[in-house]
Parts: sequence; C-alpha cells; structure tokens
Amino acid sequence: MNNPAIATVLEQVADLLEFQNSNPFRVRAYRSAARRIQDFPEPLSEIVADGDRQLTDLDGIGKDMAAKIAELLETGKLSLLEELREQVPEEVFALLRIQGLGPKKAAILYKELGIASLEMLREACEAQQVRALKGFGAKTEETILAGIPLAEQAGKRIYWAEADQIAGGLLTHMRGEKSIRQIEFAGSYRRGRETVGDLDLLVDASRSGPVMDRLEEFAGVTDILARGETKMSVRLEVGLQIDLRVVRAESFGAALQYFTGSKEHNVVLRGMAKDRGLKVNEYGVYRVDQGGSEGDGESLAGRTEEDVYGVLELPCFPPEIREARQEFHWAKEDKLPELIELEDVVGDLHMHTTATDGKATLREMAAAARERGLHYIAITDHSKRVSMARGLDEKRLRRQWEEVDELNGELDDLLVLKGVECDVLEKGGMDLPDDVLAEADWVVASLHYGQKQPRAQIMARLLEAIEHPHVSILGHPTGRLINRREPYDVDVEQIIAAAAEQGKLLELNANPARLDLNDIHLAAASRHHVPVVISTDAHSVAGLDVMRYGVLQARRAGLTSKEVANTLPWEQVRQMIGNV
Repeated sequence: MNNPAIATVLEQVADLLEFQNSNPFRVRAYRSAARRIQDFPEPLSEIVADGDRQLTDLDGIGKDMAAKIAELLETGKLSLLEELREQVPEEVFALLRIQGLGPKKAAILYKELGIASLEMLREACEAQQVRALKGFGAKTEETILAGIPLAEQAGKRIYWAEADQIAGGLLTHMRGEKSIRQIEFAGSYRRGRETVGDLDLLVDASRSGPVMDRLEEFAGVTDILARGETKMSVRLEVGLQIDLRVVRAESFGAALQYFTGSKEHNVVLRGMAKDRGLKVNEYGVYRVDQGGSEGDGESLAGRTEEDVYGVLELPCFPPEIREARQEFHWAKEDKLPELIELEDVVGDLHMHTTATDGKATLREMAAAARERGLHYIAITDHSKRVSMARGLDEKRLRRQWEEVDELNGELDDLLVLKGVECDVLEKGGMDLPDDVLAEADWVVASLHYGQKQPRAQIMARLLEAIEHPHVSILGHPTGRLINRREPYDVDVEQIIAAAAEQGKLLELNANPARLDLNDIHLAAASRHHVPVVISTDAHSVAGLDVMRYGVLQARRAGLTSKEVANTLPWEQVRQMIGNV
C-alpha cells in the first residue's frame, strides 16, 4: 500500500472510533497519524525495509500505530478496521457528508432514532424528531435538513479551474462596491488544491452591510444560508458555497493567513508562537501574558501576512506550499525555494491536431503557440492504437512530419518538433516500430488501454516503455481523472526511480481533469532529481491556456524552474533525453 492509501484507512478507523464514542485521545492519534502519513514524502515501505530505521522514528507514530502500519504494508488490510466495520452499518457514513454533522452526532442519530441513511434522516427531520434529541434543537434540525441535498451530491468538489472561473467573476462583481478597501480569497482555492469544496472570501471594508448586499446580487446565487454582522454564506446554482467574512484592516493579514490554512500548517505555526510566549489567531499575533484574544493586550502583528510571519522570524510562505510538509524545514535551513512561475515556461511538448482528435490544424496550433510567446512545441498526435481518435500509422505520421519540416522552413521564432504520443500496448511494447520512433524529436509514451490490469502487468508495460531507447517521456503516468477515475494500480516511486536510472523525463499533464503527476509524486520526482515537463495535452487552441494549472500544481510540490525541463531551451532538453 502507498502512503495515501494507508492514511485513508487510518482516517476510516478514526471515524469509526469516534462514532463509537471511543477514547478521544485514541481517535486523535489515528487522525494525526493519517495527516502525517498522507503527505510524507518517502514511502513507508522503504522505512520498514530499511533495517537501520523504524516507523517509530516518525513524529506521532508510536509502537501500536507502527504495528498497524506494518500490518497494512504486509497484508493490505487492517484487522481493526474490519472489526469496526462489522459493528457500524456502512450506510451511516453518508450522514457525515452533511456539514457540521460529525461522527459523534451521527452516532446519536443512529442510536437514538435508528437513522442509517440520508433518506431516513430527511424523514426524521420533517417529522421534527431530531430537534427533540439532546444537543440538537430546532435550528440544528433545520440546518441538517437544508444540508441533505448537498450531501446527496456526495460532497463533490469541483476542479480548481472551475472554481477559478467563478472566483474571477466574483472578484470583478465585488469590486464594484466602493466601501471595499481590500479583498482576497483564502482557503484551499488560494492554496491551489486541485479541487475546491467552497470559496472563502475575506473583505476589509468601511461598512459590512453593502458588501453583503453586493454578494447577494452576484449572478447565480440561489440561497442565503446565513447572514450576520460580519459573516455571510451563500450557495450558487452550481452547488458551490461562498463564505464571506468582513474583517478589520488591522486584522486583515492575520485573517488571510488563518483562513488560507492549511489546518496542519496553522497547527505548526501556533506551536511556534506558543514556544515564544505568543498566540496567533485570526485577529493577530498577541503576547500570551497580555491576553491573546481579539482586543486583549498588545497586538504585535495582523495588518499583513508578512507581519504575522515576520514576528515569528519566518518568511511569508507562498500559499501553495502551506501544507506542513517541507516549508518550515526549508525556512529553518534558509532554503525556501523560488517557485516556478508561468512566465518561466518556454515550450509545450504535448498537443494534438486535426490529424487525430484535435480541433485545430498544425498551423493553427503553431500560430497560437507563437501568440503565447512559446519558443518551441511538439506535435504529439496519437498513434494508431487509439483508433477512436483516428490514431496515426507510420505512413500518416511521416506525412505529418513532412508538414512540420515545411512549416519550420517558414518560421524563425518558433521551433516545431516532430513528435508522437505513442501508446504502450496492453501486451507490452510500443505501438509504432522502432525505426519510426527513431526519426522523432520527441516521443511521449502513454497508456490508454488495459488500465485495470494487475499491478505487475501495468508496471511491466510502463517500465519497458521507460527503458525504450527512443521514448523521451512518460505521459500522464498514473492515468487518473480527478473525481472520475482512480489512478492505475502502479508503484509511482518505482517509476520515478526507473526514470532516474534511464535518464527519462516525467510529465505533469496540466489538464485540470488530470494534473498527473500529483503534487506528492512531483515532490518525489524532485527528490530523485528527475526533471518533469509541464504539458498542456492541448486538443484545441484554447487548450494551450491550461499550462497555468500545471504550473500551480508544480508550485504546490515546491518545484523551481530548474526542476522543470521545458523552462530550458530545446537544445538543453534534447541533451537531457540523449537525442543528440
């Protein structure tokens, strides 16, 4: 099992234990371990295999937890989880998707009213049975009833790219309110997570009323969930919730830092503050001996994020890396990376044309790339195995390459490379003959079929492709489609190690439905000194603009421009892959 899978199991254990009202310290231990393992940059299997190291060397992992992890690594199962599942109906966990209804309250509903599904909960609320329970009340019952439709949508999160479109329109709309002095988004959207559950909007304004009125007028608002003096929540027609907070100017930076998160990042920050006799919260930084809450004692910082971090002698971390992974270590070592910017990218090495399933011609894609200031592109239409996309056989591919040569003869500010996205066949091997691949400038090896084969079979196919002398890069290496398809059953660490050994590159596919590799895998590639290429996989002219989503993902992994190959001139990339 990989680290995220182990973390998921431990989170499930924590939910079940809390549902059963187990010792809160035990529940907290499983949740803390899950958070620690989820983003741990090194596979736990390697630590177990290393005779000189122990899982208990990791913070928050005691002997009992280490034994549970070892059991998962050895058997792929956890007997404790199986036992707990036998004691709690699986349907109950649909209740946990309702905002504010955690395992404890779900347990009360189950034990007192026998509620084990969302439909049963709706009926109980409509019959006003829930309000009679201790700790609930009429208002809670109404809130639960209102939250059931959203829970029935399975708590879906939308792509960051979709949230970004909404956020852009919302900012334009809100800036029409003259009382607003400062306005910023916070939360997972600001951190650039690949999916977003809601939008957190912070505003510094002279009056809160007009700001809330303005939000209510935003196109697509269907429900006003709550409105107070400084807080407001609305729901859009698309299901996305927007939470607005109006804060004072002297606390705006502290609020922005606090609500941007992540939760884990803020826990570390508060711990550092406590060690200095300080307290950090959404209102500012205070001395503990002089209060430590809003309006109490001397406020040391709060107006800007830089001030908040500065009091603790820390840099103002880019939001994308605030995940309590490496950022505090980097700061301590004075090695905070200068994260890659969109402007650093000078080439795009994965795109399609009307020769297969693209919507624009070779010349149209080249013209669009020139407009975006790119120095080189690779045309990588599908090989013949992808018949649904009219994939190219040897004859059609060579004819396209002749067109590329002709086009290059006309251009002096853009180099068009002769490429192909060549399928890795189900039985192994490449979809085109070696003599054809040898003529290419750039070969993307991708797996589109046989995605549910056993791990050993898929790994054998991918490793063979990486070892192929004419393959330049492995495309969308795990094959995931966010919210739609799970990754292949592959050992990404082994793939990265093979790429390092063979001198091959790995793709970060910038399509917002893919973002493959993910941020954890990208950090692992960096650790193994394997350069990545951020590619758009564009199938249209507009598709070239998704490059920024890939750059955002790379920033979350802490990557600099030096770790992304297509920030370099083509000649240097060509030397990387031995194509000289």
